[in-house]
Amino acid sequence: MASFLASNTALPKLLLALCLLQMGSATRRLTELVQDQSPPMKYHNGPLLSGKISVNLIWYGRFKPSQRTIVSDFVTSIYSNPSLAQAPPSVSQWWKTVDKYYHLSSSKRSTPSLSLSLGRQVLDESYSLGKSLTSKHLVELASRGEQRNAVNVVLTSSDVAVEGFCMSRCGSHGSAVGSVKVNGRRSRFAYIWVGNSETQCPGQCAWPFHQPLYGPQSPPLVAPNGDVGVDGMVINLGGLLAGTATNPFSNGYYQGEAGASLEAASACTGIYANGAYPGYAGNLLADEATGASYNAHGVNGRKYLVPALYDPSTSSCSTLV
Repeated sequence: MASFLASNTALPKLLLALCLLQMGSATRRLTELVQDQSPPMKYHNGPLLSGKISVNLIWYGRFKPSQRTIVSDFVTSIYSNPSLAQAPPSVSQWWKTVDKYYHLSSSKRSTPSLSLSLGRQVLDESYSLGKSLTSKHLVELASRGEQRNAVNVVLTSSDVAVEGFCMSRCGSHGSAVGSVKVNGRRSRFAYIWVGNSETQCPGQCAWPFHQPLYGPQSPPLVAPNGDVGVDGMVINLGGLLAGTATNPFSNGYYQGEAGASLEAASACTGIYANGAYPGYAGNLLADEATGASYNAHGVNGRKYLVPALYDPSTSSCSTLV
């Protein structure tokens, strides 16, 4: 059975209120990027997500089939079958930075690697818990997925209000005690929530595909899959998956103090390519046919924008382009 086992780019001091930082109990928040140098990414001796893990998608509200496919293809792209080719630079190549955390932790203790795959998809188009959700509701929804060897991802549609959404966060990750007993004990499972900000706060949670609400103003980029809200969800989901893998229970890898920490992606907020600075995502690739901006290829001919990840081997933010 797979198990949970332990296992430079510097920006000037400028306010960037659209940035998403990882705080406290692994909650992805909206705040300001105010860093001169990145502190070291410290390992706090807790477990990393390891073994064969399925990513279950729990769709709350109404999503078009095309929107669900954008996200499911992204998850499949992380650890794609060799038969599903991805042109470089690829999503699977981007994820290799996460793999480095496992190599470092394994020098301290035995830590199996992580293999993610797309799991079950659950649809709740009837808004069974209403259109205004609390954090407790998110845990309830996440519990509908498998609770062993899984990460359950709750995705809320653009007409669903979530506690703290847009005001302090675009998504979050955490853990909860499951209902399934293993050897007579209830274990914890990891979960993620990401909201569709298309109509509620695209300038905060879907940047750079929308004009930023605050900070330096630059023209919005064209979303690679033609959907500002869902392409923004992919950015947030990618960062939260990296945070979940390397810090699933708030005692793995993170920077700073517990309760105000930065993780693998949130330590590099606002950076997507070389040359990035506050208000500018970096020198991205452009689709010649559509003009869309992206930095990674996925399965089925998809293109995505993924966030920079903190590389623990170089103590810097790593980008694909």
